[in-house]
Amino acid sequence: MYILNAIIRVSLCTISFSLATIASSQSTQIQDFWYAGAEISRFTLDQNRYGEQHVGHAEFIFVTEPFLLQQQVKHEHGDGPATDVLKLNALRTFNTGLYSYRTMTSTFQPVDYAKYPQALKSTTSIQDWCGQAYQQINRIENGWQLRLHSYFQDTADRSEVLTEAYLEDALWLLLRLDPTVLPLGTIQIVPGALYTAFAHQPAQPQVAEARLQQDALTSLYCLDYPDLSRQLEIEFDNSFPHIIRSWREIVPSGTTTAVLQNRIMNSNYWLYHQPQHGHLRQDLGLEAVAD
Repeated sequence: MYILNAIIRVSLCTISFSLATIASSQSTQIQDFWYAGAEISRFTLDQNRYGEQHVGHAEFIFVTEPFLLQQQVKHEHGDGPATDVLKLNALRTFNTGLYSYRTMTSTFQPVDYAKYPQALKSTTSIQDWCGQAYQQINRIENGWQLRLHSYFQDTADRSEVLTEAYLEDALWLLLRLDPTVLPLGTIQIVPGALYTAFAHQPAQPQVAEARLQQDALTSLYCLDYPDLSRQLEIEFDNSFPHIIRSWREIVPSGTTTAVLQNRIMNSNYWLYHQPQHGHLRQDLGLEAVAD
């Protein structure tokens, strides 16, 4: 699916950037940190939904894994062209009055972003007591293949090709690898899948203004979508590994905010799946039994 030598068209943004080969010192940082185990962060969440604020929590799980370039799935056995990716599983949990929401977005960005500047794949699932929706975007030559399945009539069962654009859900990963390659200026970008689902907007490239503001210790990466009246701000550490401290999304109906509370590193969490391991959730400030 992904063409190995595909190159981003420089016309994507008025302020273009070049993706140089990863410097040896930076490559060593990435190897030493991102290949030591998963990073798990928990954020307090104040989620805007239906024009009201709802308390919840969000978990970000960053971990590296081998990924098949053509099938665009985890490389578990057999041969085939593959590359290492940094994966982000971003989960949100919140209640809207009586009933609950559970969401998850999984995005796969090659660690070698100089060779593969775009993500390979991003999937999003949303479950609430009314129904569920699933969206998948795969990288293809000069664009994206979108597939959407939804309980709701107006957004159900779509399949289409999107033109070349950045993918908002992938920028969280580029930020962690090297924020100097984040796109700046006027860009074409596919908004985050949770936003388009919640706002009942089509998943299509939109114009956005991207800027980076740096303070002494942290930076703020901002996306402003004028046609959507939407802003996204991500605060992260200036120093590697560029830990995400908070984010804020502003839309006409209200503002969603999240603030980092707990973080553990070098975790092989997939090994701890027995009932007696439930107490380990307390290290993240979570209940032993999932809420």
